[in-house]
Amino acid sequence: MRVVVQKAKNANCVVDNKVTGSIDNGLMLLVGFTKGDSLKEIEYLCKKIINLRIFEDESGIMNKSILDVGGKILSISQFTLYADTHKGNRPSYVNALNSTEATKLYDLFNQELSKYIKVETGIFGADMNITFTNVGPTTILLER
Repeated sequence: MRVVVQKAKNANCVVDNKVTGSIDNGLMLLVGFTKGDSLKEIEYLCKKIINLRIFEDESGIMNKSILDVGGKILSISQFTLYADTHKGNRPSYVNALNSTEATKLYDLFNQELSKYIKVETGIFGADMNITFTNVGPTTILLER
């Protein structure tokens, strides 16, 4: 499982000219799954995400979590996080989990995060247009 965590001033997802998810002041997540990913790994990474201290405190130091600042999350499924280009310029996605299983894990991931914080989403497998303003910029890759 891979999650790209990006601190966002704002973020939104549009599918077929309709906004499916939108946040202000929070985290934009790109989430990908591979074979062997489990609920235990989802639980671990969700706790890691909500406790990441990447928001500034009163002294301007990254010392607050998303919970501390009252932020929200925009979660976007992203199988291309498992692209492999070792054999050429055309990416292979053999390491990405099949869509049936990945959909289940993505739903579990969002349900787990929702226990702690408001989560907006895109639509799994859809052609999504994502717009966001990265703050910092702060971008962190989490992998389990």
